Amino acid sequence: MSDDAGKRKSFRSRVFKDSVKPFYISSQDRNSSCKLSTSLVLVTIIILGTLFTFLHSPAVYNTDHISKEGSRTTFVESWIRDASALDQRYISHVDVNWDHISEVIEKLTDQNEYQGIALLNFNGSEIEQWSQFIPEIEHVILNLDHVSNNITWESLYPEWIDEEEEFEVPTCPKVPKLQVPGKPRLDLIAVKLPCNKSGDWSRDVARLHLQLSAARLAATARGYHPVRVLLVTDCFPTPNLFTCKELLVREGDVWLYEPNLNMLREKLQLPVGSCELAVPLKAKENWYSANARREAYATILHSAHLYVCGAIAAAQSIRMAGSMRDLVILVDDTISEYHRGGLEAAGWKIRTIQRIRNPKAERDAYNEWNYSKFRLWQLTDYDKIIFIDADLLILRNIDFLFEMPEISATGNNGSLFNSGVMVVEPSNCTFQLLMDHVDEIESYNGGDQGYLNEIFTRWHRIPKHMNFLKHFWEGDEEEKKERKTLLFGADPPVLYVLHYLGLKPWLCFRDYDCNWNVDILQEFASDVAHKKWWKVHDAMPENVQKYCLLRSKQKAALEWDRRQAEKGNYTDGHWKIKIKDPRLETCFEDFCFWESMLWHWGETNWTDNATAAVPPPPAISTASLSSL
Repeated sequence: MSDDAGKRKSFRSRVFKDSVKPFYISSQDRNSSCKLSTSLVLVTIIILGTLFTFLHSPAVYNTDHISKEGSRTTFVESWIRDASALDQRYISHVDVNWDHISEVIEKLTDQNEYQGIALLNFNGSEIEQWSQFIPEIEHVILNLDHVSNNITWESLYPEWIDEEEEFEVPTCPKVPKLQVPGKPRLDLIAVKLPCNKSGDWSRDVARLHLQLSAARLAATARGYHPVRVLLVTDCFPTPNLFTCKELLVREGDVWLYEPNLNMLREKLQLPVGSCELAVPLKAKENWYSANARREAYATILHSAHLYVCGAIAAAQSIRMAGSMRDLVILVDDTISEYHRGGLEAAGWKIRTIQRIRNPKAERDAYNEWNYSKFRLWQLTDYDKIIFIDADLLILRNIDFLFEMPEISATGNNGSLFNSGVMVVEPSNCTFQLLMDHVDEIESYNGGDQGYLNEIFTRWHRIPKHMNFLKHFWEGDEEEKKERKTLLFGADPPVLYVLHYLGLKPWLCFRDYDCNWNVDILQEFASDVAHKKWWKVHDAMPENVQKYCLLRSKQKAALEWDRRQAEKGNYTDGHWKIKIKDPRLETCFEDFCFWESMLWHWGETNWTDNATAAVPPPPAISTASLSSL
């Protein structure tokens, strides 16, 4: 036995000392070699099993107990990061400025209480560098399964979904989620974001996925300790996920947020994109809010008096629908005291603003001053605003939209939203964000809607019944047109909001929709929708109905269009209808002979803002519209 033992000892010595012949085994040591081979097999199986578990878990993360001297990255971590780096969509090319990181970290006065920091989308050398800044706490290295290549921005934000569920129930694509580590408690979540400025960086699926993953991880926090989110990016983060009001500090490309976790959880309950409705088609109308005094409907008038009557009717419709929220209207110096008196009598609280010029617009163009809408974000005495265009009617109470986050709106073309009805969260820093990029960002339509869609690429879809356009597409089948007409006239109403496109009802005679008399505007013509508007008009107090009188120039324009329709012998035959609207014979201007204008009718169209002198404002009651 002693000889065998001596041989085994001699063999072990040769194995560890002789690197040239590590696996040489003599026939005399066969028994001991079997035991050693069995051990090697077991160790190999354990290592392979561990590697298999790492690679097949839905979201791989590793918790390193980092000492003050730092730690070495394991082979498994390096392998995982190398594999993940193959997806070019997630690679961020921004150079991390560690001086900026250091300055931000130094502002975390409670970091001595930190237990864990999560790192997402950093490379190996950057992870090593992180260990030098906060070495005393655990570093959780997160690996996020990437979104499938067939998930595009258009699949997350499609142009159309089947809201009525006639053919299918709309569902959003599945986006991988992080596996949340049980321990340690995470106090800081750091994420490096891609920003491909040569492409459409604000509509980048990988970029959105990383931000949503950070938000979900933060939202899992329990207790009352704050969670900070640090984003490294050379493009501004999604402004309505982590908001600028939650921004603690920014140094260069480093943005540190302390999100309101309750609000964040509510946002994350909504669909990942506009691929599903964020509000059900049949929403609960009798919604109670404990914060009603901090919520308001708002609209804007600038550069013209044409929409004063529309704004008065919109206010009436809101009260008729049962809402008692504040009504706020933004006006500029071009809106006279006379017209302001009518708006106040209708219940609008007037805020005078300075106009904001669209730097991309031509002088005197229709969109020259429409960036004035950005002033909505300066209404900071309110937490939520439902913005409405002044050419629509609220047919059913939509107060429940105050529960929705910014931006909630109906869909428009492509992946875009329609800004005619939208939920806004006022904030001076968001206003500044909008102003900071007016010279660089191109609006697809040259207006405010296109610009807002470039800033707020992440938005939430509400049903089209909450901003239903008065419009018939050229290719609409007769059956579809009939269904729309039934929706326009339904009593009690089915639609929540009816948006009047084309020539406005108050700029037509009440007898019929004057869009019929202009061939290129007939797609906006509906006598049923026209009558709906006039029903609201007739419910308005008489002292504000005078603001809907027709100017002489407008009467001449309407007669000109009627004559053109008669010449063209339009088959709808509206040009034959005799006008009974009493406004035809009512004149409030110095010059009332509108028929003589037709003798010299030139190229200037009805939208020209030149007007005859407006009479001094009559005595107007300031009582608000009654609630009906």
